[in-house]
Amino acid sequence: MPNYTTESIRTVALVGHGATGKTTLAEALLARSGAIKTPGSVERGNTVCDYDPLEKSYGHSLNSALVNFAWRDSHIHLIDTPGYPDFTGQAIGALAAAETAVIVINAQTGIELATRRMMKWAQARKLCCMIVVNKIDAENVDLPALLAELQRTFGKECLPINLPAHAGKDIVDCFFNPDGESDFSSVKAAHSALVDQVVEVDETLMALYLEQGEISAEQLHAPFEKALRERHLVPVCFVSARNGTGVTELLDVFARLAPNPTEGNAPPFLKGEGADAVEFHAEPDPAKHVLAHVFKIIMDPYVGKLGVFRVHQGTVKRDGQLFIGDGNRPFKIAHLYLLQGKEYVETDALVPGDIGAVAKVDEIEFDAVLHDSHDEDHIHLRPLEFPVPMHGLAVETKKKGDEQRLFEVLHKLELEDPCFRMERHPATNETVIRALGELHLRTKLEKLTQQYKLELETRPPRIPYRETISRKADGHCRHKKQTGGAGQFGEVYLRIEPLPRGAGYEFVDQVKGGVIPTVFIPAVEKGVRMALDSGVIAGYPVEDLRVTVYDGKSHAVDSKEIAFVSAGRKAVIDAFAKAGPIMLEPIVNIDIDAPEAYVGDMTAEIASKRGQITGTQQRSADAISTTGQVPLAELTDFQNRLRSITGGQGSYSVEFSHYAQVPAQMQQQLVSQYKTAREEE
Repeated sequence: MPNYTTESIRTVALVGHGATGKTTLAEALLARSGAIKTPGSVERGNTVCDYDPLEKSYGHSLNSALVNFAWRDSHIHLIDTPGYPDFTGQAIGALAAAETAVIVINAQTGIELATRRMMKWAQARKLCCMIVVNKIDAENVDLPALLAELQRTFGKECLPINLPAHAGKDIVDCFFNPDGESDFSSVKAAHSALVDQVVEVDETLMALYLEQGEISAEQLHAPFEKALRERHLVPVCFVSARNGTGVTELLDVFARLAPNPTEGNAPPFLKGEGADAVEFHAEPDPAKHVLAHVFKIIMDPYVGKLGVFRVHQGTVKRDGQLFIGDGNRPFKIAHLYLLQGKEYVETDALVPGDIGAVAKVDEIEFDAVLHDSHDEDHIHLRPLEFPVPMHGLAVETKKKGDEQRLFEVLHKLELEDPCFRMERHPATNETVIRALGELHLRTKLEKLTQQYKLELETRPPRIPYRETISRKADGHCRHKKQTGGAGQFGEVYLRIEPLPRGAGYEFVDQVKGGVIPTVFIPAVEKGVRMALDSGVIAGYPVEDLRVTVYDGKSHAVDSKEIAFVSAGRKAVIDAFAKAGPIMLEPIVNIDIDAPEAYVGDMTAEIASKRGQITGTQQRSADAISTTGQVPLAELTDFQNRLRSITGGQGSYSVEFSHYAQVPAQMQQQLVSQYKTAREEE
């Protein structure tokens, strides 16, 4: 059994924008705690967390990595996450395993694109949040201005829990220490602000504070944790991971003030499915039934498939048995691991709050719940909201015979990364990979080449347009075939009607009197789906409509499944032509960070791409964040355009927003192209 208890565990996720020094900070924490002898360096490629060859090549994190270490009486599980927007999925996944999200900020660059996003995602998950300002010893740093910017952006509850002193060479505590000197502000004023903020969540303690004028640290512990849970307080710490300033103090903050698994907000478990699901509260009690959540999959070339999970309830023991979701067959835990970067350290047991892994269990998937009793069959965690991967490339193997292996490898990459997808488009015979950005795609292609030795050709994919309808219409088809001997007969009457955007597809059976036998209704739906999936007017999938089958005919001898498949397909095509068919295109939210001097150029560029600006925000003294909405089809070469306009100083990210109707002229062009292609076939 572990030599620590659940109450002594801290689970922390380091999140934030790229180049804020998260991996360097993790290295400094490991070294100061004694888990490693000396800190490695990202530049030298010898850090614990950036162990993948591609990470060493790029010089920054591409995947989340786990480490653990002891400090004072605490055992700390720390997740280092990538910061560049293209790898956001790895950071969001880590939030499901942590009590505390530590948002790391570069003191030189201030609040950046991913800073705001990670704060938003952490708050949506109801995690306790802390802010760590790193690189405080860098040149041209204005820490008072940055603290004021944090409070303007995220609220007055962002209060310093320590402050730099002696020209940034030391850090002085402001919570347990009621007085002292610092480089800016007053330690006494910072201490009073913290206490004032904390006692506001406890009326009895507030009355005592007003009466006595001072409160002991022991009395403040419970309300401090409550203030963190309710986001009434977001502590701000200062460090320089490179030279070690503030690292010991940050470890003390984790050990003394970060919530343990019994103090953080309960994970959002649900019991049941769909509208019938009710909240379920896991109890971080080692004696209860096991409940654990898989938040990461690793496809290790030597060990195989690893499921990395956080234990929320009960004790997971080596040689024990666990079920996966509502699966009937348990699997035996042959080996149980703690992760230390790329090292797998065997352990006998994991208690609530622990993060560990099991290997070579094929059935384990991302977001699965592990448990040891059928009473927990239908418990699952509220799904994390990941950005939709919109950047795509069509890929094919250079060598004949590698196609099946390509699909197998792409499936492995999908398992590892919730924001990477493979799509197969039968109409165009394209295999398309989608990711969050060009860098995301590039790293996947390099992994396919370097690790899996697959040689690929790539090209831009077709934009994922959709087809739908604008009004109700009826369709009919009588399928009759007589070829000597048994014939084929099936007749279908159906109605289609539009649904709201994003509603998808509905199939309704309103057949009365058995005119279409019940056994053939699935065949009718199969035919309908065949037509809708392959597209009707331009070869793109159809969505946002309801199909209602209300009448038909059958024959006692000649009616067969194939006849009703054909009748269903042709009937819905007949109705579609009368229902005012329209084409839809994906619209994405775009977020551009660029120097203020280029805002006018950015606005003009977005307008030229049929886009709309939705807002601008001052990100720092000389940088502006511009947000807008643009059709995805217009962003094919946007990376090069942005580089050209800003001299390489701009960055952007996109996420799917919605589908909208394409202009009439574009629809005519898409339909015409489809007809020409069909005629050539």
